[in-house]
Amino acid sequence: MKFCDSSQNWSERKKFFQSRKLNFLISIKESYERKLAAITASITKLEEQMNVNNSSIEG
Repeated sequence: MKFCDSSQNWSERKKFFQSRKLNFLISIKESYERKLAAITASITKLEEQMNVNNSSIEG
């Protein structure tokens, strides 16, 4: 009987640690997504500025 209790305990602990790991990985993913969005916005803004500069030089 003790063996079943300990295996159930192990199963619960495993689920708990898997859940913590999943939350940790999701938070890392979201952090990288925010960084990527900021980089993409910076690139877009710089390209817009370069296009405005090119237009003013040509015109």
